[in-house]
Amino acid sequence: MDDLGFWALAHEDPQHLAIVDPSGREFTSKELLDRTNQVVHAFRQFGLQPGDVVATLLPNGVEMFELYLAALQAGWYLVPINHHLIAPEAAYILKDSAAKIFVAHERFAEVATLAAGEAAMDASTCFAVGDIAGFSSYATTRDAQPTDDPSDRTLGDVMNYTSGTTGNPKGVFRPLSGATPEAMALGLSGILFLFGVQPQDDNVHIVGSPLYHTAVIRYSGASIHLGHTVVLMDKWVPEEMLQLIEKYKVTTSHMVPTQFHRLLALPEHVRNKYDLSSLQHMIHAAAPCPVDTKRKMIDWWGNAIDEYYAASEGGGTLVTAEDWLKKPGTVGKPWPISEIAIFDDDGNLVEESNVIGTVYMSMQFSDFSYHGDKEKTQKNRIGKFFTVGDVGLLDEDGYLFLRDRKIDMIISGGANIYPAEIENVLLGFSKIGDVAVFGVPNDEWGEEVKAVVEPEEGVEASPELAEEILAFCADKLAKFKTPRSIDFTDSMPRDPNGKLYKRKLRDPYWEGREKI
Repeated sequence: MDDLGFWALAHEDPQHLAIVDPSGREFTSKELLDRTNQVVHAFRQFGLQPGDVVATLLPNGVEMFELYLAALQAGWYLVPINHHLIAPEAAYILKDSAAKIFVAHERFAEVATLAAGEAAMDASTCFAVGDIAGFSSYATTRDAQPTDDPSDRTLGDVMNYTSGTTGNPKGVFRPLSGATPEAMALGLSGILFLFGVQPQDDNVHIVGSPLYHTAVIRYSGASIHLGHTVVLMDKWVPEEMLQLIEKYKVTTSHMVPTQFHRLLALPEHVRNKYDLSSLQHMIHAAAPCPVDTKRKMIDWWGNAIDEYYAASEGGGTLVTAEDWLKKPGTVGKPWPISEIAIFDDDGNLVEESNVIGTVYMSMQFSDFSYHGDKEKTQKNRIGKFFTVGDVGLLDEDGYLFLRDRKIDMIISGGANIYPAEIENVLLGFSKIGDVAVFGVPNDEWGEEVKAVVEPEEGVEASPELAEEILAFCADKLAKFKTPRSIDFTDSMPRDPNGKLYKRKLRDPYWEGREKI
């Protein structure tokens, strides 16, 4: 292909299969381009200018890609809102981002209506995919417009909001370049180039996580710009993913360790009945992956398991399966356009290898700030480096190993304890489906280790199960790291991308107490 970028490729090969939506409906590049152009024409009639914000509350579907591609060629910011949020949380993002247009799906009608009202959105600029009382029809508004390419095209961006695991989320804002979309096509697709993914017509990318997540929309968007077919799942179901991989000969995806864990929980005869030989780059991140889980996935899917470490703010590192097997547990070495550094608690650069400190990153072409929050923007920086609060070390060969998030570290009797290490051990016990470890008050030691366990499907929570778990830990964890107590939950508070909202579990134990 002579040119990269969805718009050029759609004109070059209009019959290319661009999107398969969750219902199985297929959209060619021309159909997707036509819809994208119609969205630009439609929203410009409401006065949208470059730099304005279009917010969405949508499930995975072709509409999200229409809006993504429209924003990128009209100079708008697309703000995808997590559809698991409650109305006040969604309203906060609408207000904070100063959204001019709001597009919501009828599935989330109640939250959308309440959020739009609380944010004082103009009813004329609220659009529904389906039917929401008081909202205009998105499809009718779009389809009334011509399909020709809009004039004055200029590059827009996605402004994702951080997950808000420690308070209100903040938009990760980057100034617009003013360049044309075609001029930035290489940058839009470059995230996949880092892993060696090429612009080939036979590549197929499957989306099993929500498109409101930064990495999910960035990686699937990169696939669209490389001319790959994108297959969308609405709700991720392990066996259904295997079926779709076989059916569409999937080559790439962006996944999270929780999905690995649930795939491995499938009966062996189910796992083995699908042809997965097409897989090339099944990229994972977003949460720590237990060493045992990743090793089992490599045994099953071979060297198709790639990993990286980054954040909505930028990145990062990457590691192939081959290199990971040489350095189990690593999240890799820096990208060619990135740097990684370790700083101590006094803000001094740690130059020695294998010394734990706070992980900082620096990335070219990533001049970000937190939307409307200069204080937070400056607080997480040292010179050209920024941090998202993770703790880790660089080994003698420059490989990064993460230990945990700084805020999650347990300090018991003056000893630093990293919950991720304990969680990785516990996930090796066959009766545990999911687990969270954190510190709870202890009058003598300050904090003690608590584990909250979601039993594997079909396993009942009981005092006997707790004893089994502690016995399992006996020869695998030092005594001071071993949970002092175990509680059970029916469902861990994770979002579909694997992000654990640990504060929802931890806060009740600290009610009326000051966290050390």
